[in-house]
Amino acid sequence: MSSPKHERIGPDGVGAVPYLPLSSANDVPGDQSIGRLVGDATQHISTLVRAEMELAKSELVGEVKKGLKGAVFFLIALTVFLYSTFFLFFFAAEGLAQWLRYRWIAFGIVFVLMLIVAVVAGFLGYRKVKKFKAPERTIASVKETAAALKPQRAPEAGLTTRD
Repeated sequence: MSSPKHERIGPDGVGAVPYLPLSSANDVPGDQSIGRLVGDATQHISTLVRAEMELAKSELVGEVKKGLKGAVFFLIALTVFLYSTFFLFFFAAEGLAQWLRYRWIAFGIVFVLMLIVAVVAGFLGYRKVKKFKAPERTIASVKETAAALKPQRAPEAGLTTRD
């Protein structure tokens, strides 16, 4: 990993992500050997790959937490539906049947009410899950890395433009 001074904490409070600066104030062109340059490049690439993996991991963990919160609402909806269809149907329908002429109307009303509760809880779960988003920082960082690693074509000497 990189040193603590080479770690950044994202604006969203996500943990530190290691990085290496691409240049330093102490770098003097021509003072380093080829072996040293290759060694530095290997170290930078290794750190870069680890940093990309750490960034992706931290963003995905945040998104999974959002998904779990949405899944809780789905579980609540399922639990309410399953348990209430047996115990609460009979309790509420029998109580409602005391005021209604037909018993089947009381059972129908209770059934519709329980379906409404399940639909509302399912809708709340859907809204939470719908907030998933792509790991934007990781995608942007990978694009920047790919652009930085592309070989740059030097302008050819001796070419002039015609007017």
